[in-house]
Amino acid sequence: MIEVKNIHKSFNEHHVLNDVSVIFKRGEINLVIGASGSGKSVLTKCIVGLHEVDSGNIEYDGRDFTKMNFKQKKEIRSEIGMLFQGSALFDSLTVEENIKFPLEMYTKQSREEMLDRVNTCLKRVELENVNHLYPAELSGGMQKRVGIARAIAVSPKYLFCDEPNSGLDPKTGIVIDNLIYDLTKEFDITTICVTHDMNSVMETGENIVFLHQGQKWWEGDKESILKTDNKELCDFVYASRIMQKFKTL
Repeated sequence: MIEVKNIHKSFNEHHVLNDVSVIFKRGEINLVIGASGSGKSVLTKCIVGLHEVDSGNIEYDGRDFTKMNFKQKKEIRSEIGMLFQGSALFDSLTVEENIKFPLEMYTKQSREEMLDRVNTCLKRVELENVNHLYPAELSGGMQKRVGIARAIAVSPKYLFCDEPNSGLDPKTGIVIDNLIYDLTKEFDITTICVTHDMNSVMETGENIVFLHQGQKWWEGDKESILKTDNKELCDFVYASRIMQKFKTL
């Protein structure tokens, strides 16, 4: 579980996050949605420590991340897996080398142990025998699955996904959604996904947080989102669905 308590974040005179509090639940798909500029990315960057909050607290299973020194924060980061928008694989590294990267950074495993872990992760995302291929030799969906394999290489307690379906066709997007869902349940991970994809919201949204102008404007699940009378959320959902219909034409 990750608990965000009354955090504020500004850049010069621009207030991006204003008194945001939310609990991201363990073993569930926690989605952060909202229009561009609503504070979604800044919120997740604050949670992982890429931005320092102006005030408030962020706790990982009761451990106050905001009060930790560099060494202590590094220990927390060793428990985090990251799936970046566009996969963000290293073009000059093979699939195997990409997945080994966090293992080399955060573990003291032997080369044999690392290779075994790489193969285990590739098998889990149904991508065996691609170790020596380069990202450019893979489809977009395969690159996403390699990104997921890299994210789970360190057996994370916490998984962050930034627009996991970005650039994918709807069918492949569903495959990625299901994979993230299954891994979350299988390993009891606290998963946080930033997304604009309403298909993802309606398929996997167990705990959904809607940000509007830097504030938590609404929170609920995929059933209650269709019954809300929150005007800003309704406008966002309607606009998102219209855009997705155009993309599939």
